[in-house]
Amino acid sequence: MTMSESSFWHVYIIKCSDKKLYVGIAKDVDKRVELHNKGLACRFTKYRKPVTLIYKEQHSSKSEARNRELEIKGYCKQKKLELVDGRSFDG
Repeated sequence: MTMSESSFWHVYIIKCSDKKLYVGIAKDVDKRVELHNKGLACRFTKYRKPVTLIYKEQHSSKSEARNRELEIKGYCKQKKLELVDGRSFDG
């Protein structure tokens, strides 16, 4: 992580071994994914290892990232995958 990246918050999506998706926020996404893979990040991913990072977007504040996280968590799985693929969709 570069110095400039450390001042930002990121929303990320990981795909678990059972194909379920998890959405979270972190300043250091790589470190957070590593914790998910060690079973130390959260209960949801603890028994769904390994996980793979499939998406991340940068935000200037924690509150902005948290709001976006909640928005994405409200999406159905297909809409999350469309976001990951960069396809447009109707809200």
